[in-house]
Amino acid sequence: MKLKYAILIGALLASGTILAEDAIKTYEVTVTNLTKSINITPLLAVSHNRRASLFTLGEPASEGLAAMAEGGDTSTLQATLMDDPGVFATATTGGLLGPGESVTFMIDSDERNRLFSLVGMLLPTNDAFAAISSVKFPRRNTIPVYATAYDAGSEENDELCANIPGPTCGGEPFSDGMAEGYVYISNGINGQGDLDPAEYTWQNPVLKVIFHRISTQ
Repeated sequence: MKLKYAILIGALLASGTILAEDAIKTYEVTVTNLTKSINITPLLAVSHNRRASLFTLGEPASEGLAAMAEGGDTSTLQATLMDDPGVFATATTGGLLGPGESVTFMIDSDERNRLFSLVGMLLPTNDAFAAISSVKFPRRNTIPVYATAYDAGSEENDELCANIPGPTCGGEPFSDGMAEGYVYISNGINGQGDLDPAEYTWQNPVLKVIFHRISTQ
């Protein structure tokens, strides 16, 4: 009789563990622009596991990442991620995020997909972007996470307004030229083109991200 009870309890515990792992957790995420003069294009956020990533330092940018970093278009990257079995959910924001401004959105995760990543292009730049890569969602408390600025290495950093989209320059993205060919930590605006470093360069971090777990389904 004791053996039967032990088996029953073990089965119930196992069932509870499975249910806990499958429970969907919803997070409210607030992103604040910490720069003085940089706008951030609409953000793409992802919940995922360790099999998925948006980029790797020192490696070439994917087509989707390059499109986001050069033109602020997240659609190609988002579509690729939604087909990735390592990705649980994606979320996007609308409009530019100006200096000192904040935006809030919701994203889901579960116990098997506890990692969070985020990207958004920095304007005015050729192909710099803000990113958070594979940080863990908090289990309970609200915590701040900070984003670093990276360079996609997919477009030449000529800093010419003709090759930079957005409200400051109004140019066209995706210019030709000799790019670095790999993702690296951005060194900011150097003043070799139309942009004044005193006005438009930055120091890391460039974004602050706050998580607040609001529900479990």
